[in-house]
Amino acid sequence: MMTFSPATFSPELVRLMRMVLEEVMARVPVEQATPGIKAHLAEVILKAAAQGVTSYDGLIAAASSQMRTIVTMMS
Repeated sequence: MMTFSPATFSPELVRLMRMVLEEVMARVPVEQATPGIKAHLAEVILKAAAQGVTSYDGLIAAASSQMRTIVTMMS
């Protein structure tokens, strides 16, 4: 897992990333919405933001593109 300095992201971007994580988690079937899935999706969002993806739509797309793989891997 990558480590990020809290100073790397603005408070606004952190709020946006949290919002995106909650939105994407709402799309995961309840029986599969585990803390492990949430952690993996959070990592995807963090990596995307670290690579310069800072829009809501861009972060949603990044997380959504990996959601099926992560859910399958963790099941």
